[in-house]
Amino acid sequence: MTPPSGGPTILGFDVIMVATMLAGVAALAVMFAIYTATTVSDPMVKRVKALNERREQLKAGITASTSKRRAKLVQKNEATDRIRAFLSSLKMLQDSQVKAAQHKLMQAGIRSKEWAVAVIFGRLVAPIVLGGPMLYIVYGTDTFADWSPLKAYGLVAGTFILSYKAPDIYLKNKISKRQSAIRKGLPDALDLLVICAEAGLTVDAAFHRVAKELGRAYPELGDEFSLTAIELGFLTDRRQAFENLAMRTNLDAIKGVTTTMIQTEKYGTPLASALRVLSAEFRNERMMRAEEKAARLPAIMTVPLILFILPVLFIVILGPAACSINDALLTG
Repeated sequence: MTPPSGGPTILGFDVIMVATMLAGVAALAVMFAIYTATTVSDPMVKRVKALNERREQLKAGITASTSKRRAKLVQKNEATDRIRAFLSSLKMLQDSQVKAAQHKLMQAGIRSKEWAVAVIFGRLVAPIVLGGPMLYIVYGTDTFADWSPLKAYGLVAGTFILSYKAPDIYLKNKISKRQSAIRKGLPDALDLLVICAEAGLTVDAAFHRVAKELGRAYPELGDEFSLTAIELGFLTDRRQAFENLAMRTNLDAIKGVTTTMIQTEKYGTPLASALRVLSAEFRNERMMRAEEKAARLPAIMTVPLILFILPVLFIVILGPAACSINDALLTG
């Protein structure tokens, strides 16, 4: 028995063909890595470009008229009112649900309260739009005829559940990303607040200054601080402005900052020293989170190491010896 022409084989696979395919995949990976490294875009470029375009539009007088803006706003409100009336007719629109949805939207950075009705409407429509076709495909066609009844039922039920939870999952993901961005920039913001407090600025002026300085590096935190500065300027109870900040972010670190602010407003304690202590604590927490991620890295790299790196090493090290043994056995 002689081996097939075209090169040595291992377990029925042509070694040269497999090596060629792996080399092609490696070349594509290198090209993708080079492309990714050379095309990294600055997030501020788009914002600066948009501001320049807006400035040019204002110079040329190409702006939407007040009547068009009012008509667009009225049209949006009419659509929202129709959805609200439809949900109310089905007895599905409760005040507690609307408030919970609005609370999540605020934590996700979506300021418009009208989207709360859209979230509740999405919970109603998504199972019909996605679950209905899946129900027909599973039980109305022969696509999954070879599946067991339990597996088919699990597929349909999973589609309905995921489609119902899709708006909440999207909001939860958006909230978690926003909280991570805010938590990342909080120590720097507290350092700037300490500098502003020592310079003699008031609390609302300090928040406004920090929001202006950190708006580029941490736009989420700058947005929250600017809104807090505005609320400090017009709310009669300044405590409410800090409580609103804690409610919008839903972070323990922000709650600690707001508690410190409320205590300094109430008892007149030194603001700079308290913020300096909080800043040091948050920096230590950030370093601990980084060390925790670094400690998890060996366990995370175990799976890629077993799946992608070790097989290649075995092929490179044992491949020539296996080919030689195979040829010796076949020729002998």
